[in-house]
Amino acid sequence: MTDGTGAPPGGAEGGERSGLVPGGLPSRGAYTLAFLSVMVAGVLGGVIGYGLADLGTDGDSTLANVAGLVLGALVGAVGVGVVAVLVLRAMAEWQRGGKRAR
Repeated sequence: MTDGTGAPPGGAEGGERSGLVPGGLPSRGAYTLAFLSVMVAGVLGGVIGYGLADLGTDGDSTLANVAGLVLGALVGAVGVGVVAVLVLRAMAEWQRGGKRAR
């Protein structure tokens, strides 16, 4: 069924409106919390990496401390980022009623 212009109802192909956010997505607060948790994990991972590098070296080894800081921050942020993505996907699937989008 068309509206006389040849386009399907709803304005976009498949009957969906292109300007609207699809239903079943997690809230903006969930995305904000996931982002903040990744940032905090990166900072804390950097602190832990710096501390481990500082304890593992003798004297003034700035390069090793910076490398420990960067590596710790990356490991912490990536690890929590993976968990955050999985949680957001689970929330979206739960809100859709268990139906997976393909």
